[in-house]
Amino acid sequence: MSEVKLTAQTRTEFGKGAARRIRRDAKVPGVLYGHGSDPIHLTLPGHDLLLALRTPNVLISLDIDGKTNELAIPKSVQRDPIKGFLEHVDLLLVKRGEKVTVEIPVHTEGELAAGGNLLEHVLNALPVEAEATHIPEAVTVSVEGLEAGSSVLAKDIVLPSGVTLAVEEDAVVLQVLAAQAEEAPEGESAGEEAAEA
Repeated sequence: MSEVKLTAQTRTEFGKGAARRIRRDAKVPGVLYGHGSDPIHLTLPGHDLLLALRTPNVLISLDIDGKTNELAIPKSVQRDPIKGFLEHVDLLLVKRGEKVTVEIPVHTEGELAAGGNLLEHVLNALPVEAEATHIPEAVTVSVEGLEAGSSVLAKDIVLPSGVTLAVEEDAVVLQVLAAQAEEAPEGESAGEEAAEA
């Protein structure tokens, strides 16, 4: 798992006006919380944070005001709904060796059985518990040859060492649906015949 180093400053200004000024300077307001400590309000570098957040559950090493170093993972990210830029980020304080519960993306590989079947992702992300410094970026599941009616349960997914499920073992993660042929509704064809007569 990659660890990204970011330099952050504590902030003392709050509210919409202060947040706008921070974003105008290409920075992002954020809050670091966890372990029962008081929340720390931060200003983070916008571009570097955006790049870091491309990796799911990225481990961020924060240099705060050049005085303290903290480890954190993103907990909540707010983006502008139209332009997509970062508006605010909540970071969860973690310690090396500590277990955290996160959701990791589920990727698939392989081809389904012939017949135009459809693969439905019931869970796009799998809840797992892992050491904060060893969170897997994703899990890959083979769907090779699966037929309609087949499903992949959480317990069927092979997890890396030290990672455990944080969801029921029988939870459906993926399922294969039969392709549905398009048919004209019965009432429609009868109505057309009557109109022609």
